[in-house]
Amino acid sequence: MPQGDKGKYTDKQKRKAAHIEEGYEDRGVGKDEAERRAWATVNKESGGGKKSGSGRGKPENHASARKGGRKGGASQSAADRSAAAKEGWETRRRRGSA
Repeated sequence: MPQGDKGKYTDKQKRKAAHIEEGYEDRGVGKDEAERRAWATVNKESGGGKKSGSGRGKPENHASARKGGRKGGASQSAADRSAAAKEGWETRRRRGSA
């Protein structure tokens, strides 16, 4: 099987990759990069192409789907983080615990 051949993937995996790719493109990622990321995500979740044969199936891990569109897991911007640090410093200075 040549590299890049998607023949061993199920229809469900192909649909999932197309949907993920579409989401990346909506967020401004280029076509080739979106396709690469989509198939990487499908491979991570399902362990690659589902080969035929009894007992070969493995459960899927959906951790990447739960992560969603969060960027690096940051919950606040750098400016907000800086403001919080300054506020904390002022509080400690006032209370004399610095």
